[in-house]
Amino acid sequence: MIVEFGHFALVLAAVMALVQAVAPLVGAARASYGLMVLARPAALAQFGCVVIAWGCLTDAFVRADFSVRLVANSAHSTTPLIYRITGVWGSHEGALLLWVLSLAAWTLAVCLGSRRLPLVFAARVIGVLGAVSTGFLVFMLATSNPFVRLLPAAGEGRDLNPLLQDPGMIIHPPLLYMGYVGFAVAFAFAIAALLGGRLDAAWARWARPWTTLAWVFLTAGIVLGSGWSYYELGWGGWWFWDPVENASFMPWLVGTALIHSLAVTEKRGAFRGWTVLLAIGAFSLSLLGTFLVRSGVVSSVHAFAADPARGSFILVLLVLVIGASLLLYAWRAPRLGGGGHFGLLSRETTLLGNNVLLLVVAASVLLGTLYPLALDALDLGKISVGPPYFEAVFVPLMAPVVVLMVVGPLLRWKGEAVRALRRFVPGAVMALVLGALGVLGVSRAAAVGWPGWRTALGLGLAAWVAVGCVQLLWERIKPPRVSLPPAAWWGMWLAHFGVGLFIVGATLVGSLQSSLDLRMRPGESADFAGYAVRLVQVDERSGPNYDALAATLDISRAGRPVAVLHPEKRFYRTIGMPMTEAAIDVGLFRDLYAALGEQLPGGDWIVSLHDKPFISWIWAGCAMMILGGLLAVVDRRYRRGGRRR
Repeated sequence: MIVEFGHFALVLAAVMALVQAVAPLVGAARASYGLMVLARPAALAQFGCVVIAWGCLTDAFVRADFSVRLVANSAHSTTPLIYRITGVWGSHEGALLLWVLSLAAWTLAVCLGSRRLPLVFAARVIGVLGAVSTGFLVFMLATSNPFVRLLPAAGEGRDLNPLLQDPGMIIHPPLLYMGYVGFAVAFAFAIAALLGGRLDAAWARWARPWTTLAWVFLTAGIVLGSGWSYYELGWGGWWFWDPVENASFMPWLVGTALIHSLAVTEKRGAFRGWTVLLAIGAFSLSLLGTFLVRSGVVSSVHAFAADPARGSFILVLLVLVIGASLLLYAWRAPRLGGGGHFGLLSRETTLLGNNVLLLVVAASVLLGTLYPLALDALDLGKISVGPPYFEAVFVPLMAPVVVLMVVGPLLRWKGEAVRALRRFVPGAVMALVLGALGVLGVSRAAAVGWPGWRTALGLGLAAWVAVGCVQLLWERIKPPRVSLPPAAWWGMWLAHFGVGLFIVGATLVGSLQSSLDLRMRPGESADFAGYAVRLVQVDERSGPNYDALAATLDISRAGRPVAVLHPEKRFYRTIGMPMTEAAIDVGLFRDLYAALGEQLPGGDWIVSLHDKPFISWIWAGCAMMILGGLLAVVDRRYRRGGRRR
């Protein structure tokens, strides 16, 4: 009866979510203390019920209870225990339960972290989160119940998709969902501020750490997904502009604009309406991403379902969220009033410029993602919008974002005289020199003349970021200053420096990478990118639920051993699906990447080799952005909430 108990807990969670949505919002409207104080107990009860449902479903997977349809479709008795546990979210129904659990966890955190907020405001925030939870719980119970029984029970399961039987998929979906769902908190704060007619610096200060934490989770989820794609799919790339990749990238872009806009609203009281619209937009794009993944309208290794009924439900929810939010905004807009005034040459102007550019970038990604779907839906033909479009649009639009990212922190709030621009001349000259030296280095390393405008632009921007960060650090700590900057400042500095490191990695791997498919048999050697590669042997191996052919590759350079790689070709017995397991020798300045292809008649093997210079700098830059976000979140200034009243 554990499965039925989990189903009952899920139904009870929906009831508690409805109470959490209705009681505090009605109480805030009627100034009823008794109804408002129900918000936290209802949220805690909902969280407890969702945790129980999650535990019951996990128990069914661990026990390999094939009387549950979801378990029979996503597990096998030979599946390793860790992948039976992670198989809970390896399907559409389980992934939705993970979404609901993430939202319940965020709501619990808001309940515990908002005790010093005004009761009316906190009740509205928790009520809005309850309304979102209600929508998803009803969706799950109506179309995606994870506790449906099979009668009679299956004798054996179908096993988990081999693509998901990977250590990266243990933590990638939870982090990604915590980022997606975290923007619901920013959305709830914005709606609560609109309902109360209080769009001042206080609500921005309350919402800012929650929004930054959601951005950190989403960044970590995207990075892990990119890394998983890099080493698991056997193609050697780290970003393909896949529709589902774009679905997570769009809310990240708008979320990045939001955390900067919140800073302006908090510091200067400006951008009030703009900040609210960004909060609505970030969460709406999170819902859109859920629709793309769950509806089956896109074909992707990241997509989970192909059920139009499920997609229609999410689309209705998306329309309701956007429509109701914009109507509320239109109602409250006349009361927003103006914000602080600022000059053309000011920090506010640069932040506004970056906000607009980030939205344009997000819109261009949205267009490239949805345009083929719209043509297909209208029966106007099928087209594919791939990396050439996105790279042609993305790079020119992001270049001024990077320029303004460096300029903004060096300007004062409100405005400065034009002569302040002279401070940027030495840094700009130094960046040009460093960028030119970088281009010369790439030309020599790649043995080409002009490496291309993208390489020159990327290295120039990276140098601009590095020089600007050094200048910003010096101006902040130079004498006679006696106190260190707060944690949020260090977080900003570290995240911006991480962007520069990311640009270096992305530029150099794109300019210097090389790939080669070799036809080899055991004992043969070949030259690749200055390395000697020898295929020693190909052995048969067996895993718990797969058989594998594992190659041994000796890599040397100038007669000295460099690495021994063991790429595999796996065949999962139950599903009958072949998988490529790449082998990577990771280094600070380059990765050597090998994948084992098919065996040809006569005993030859296809071996794919990739030399990836500086690709580790991409991950290092992203790690610095994540660490910077965490530093901003823990700034003690944001632990001081408003007084309850």
